[in-house]
Amino acid sequence: MEWDKRGIDSSMYQGLIRQGAEVLQQNERAGVEYLTFPLLTETKLVRHLFSTRIGGVSEGIWRSMNLSFTRGDNERSVEENFRRIAHVLSGEPGDMVASDQTHTANIRRITAGDRGKGVIRPKDYQDVDGMITDVPGIILTTFYADCVPLYFVDSKKRAIGLSHAGWKGTVGSIGPRTIAAMTEAFGSDPADVYAAIGPSICQDCYEVGVDVAEPFAALFSSAGQADAVIKPGRRPDKYQLDLQEANRLLLLAAGVHADHIAVTDLCTCCNPDYLFSHRASEGKRGNMAALLSLI
Repeated sequence: MEWDKRGIDSSMYQGLIRQGAEVLQQNERAGVEYLTFPLLTETKLVRHLFSTRIGGVSEGIWRSMNLSFTRGDNERSVEENFRRIAHVLSGEPGDMVASDQTHTANIRRITAGDRGKGVIRPKDYQDVDGMITDVPGIILTTFYADCVPLYFVDSKKRAIGLSHAGWKGTVGSIGPRTIAAMTEAFGSDPADVYAAIGPSICQDCYEVGVDVAEPFAALFSSAGQADAVIKPGRRPDKYQLDLQEANRLLLLAAGVHADHIAVTDLCTCCNPDYLFSHRASEGKRGNMAALLSLI
């Protein structure tokens, strides 16, 4: 099959809407555009990325770098997209291990025997929103279209973690739970962990109801931080929720140093032509992925 290599014209995406100073670095390899955090790159321990919509072969609402087999896209297109995104990290789809995201705070330790699961092999696990490993070359892979990617690199024990934090996972403390799992499995000290909070929906775009706002108010009120996470919405009985700040505060409370945390400057919902956004597209979209691998 001849693949359409045109993808999306990347010249359209030089004027991204950013939140303050540029934190994420834009990169391109073999026509695939992706984002990286210099904070993680500078550890010299990992390869990582967050995918964009640019550089794949999918068409229609999935155009073009869709990394989901479950949203109605052509399977062969998705397979090619996985091949291309793995190649950016000098790997193959068989090196990837995918989460089984159901908005839990469950963490799984990934071993060499898990290679390829969820990408070229069936998964034999369920309800896994976070993964940890100390095996070089395995590419941890989680998926997004507004929720928060959380990257973790232990600079001393040479271990990594990658977790998907929707609002349920955030209020369930998946970030601290990932660090705790790394501590139990590898002896990680939170003070040695570098963390990145990836592209996700910003507070101005994320309107929620009382059912979502109340658990966050309960979680952060005791530390006097509720106002930093929730503000009144533009409509009655609505609130604007800052998932990025919520996760940052939780990581600080878990013992990660403030200067070891990088927070995205790109909102998925503000940049729906460059990044998939469930809210901006009203659910008509593909998935992006966060990838993280020990060198």
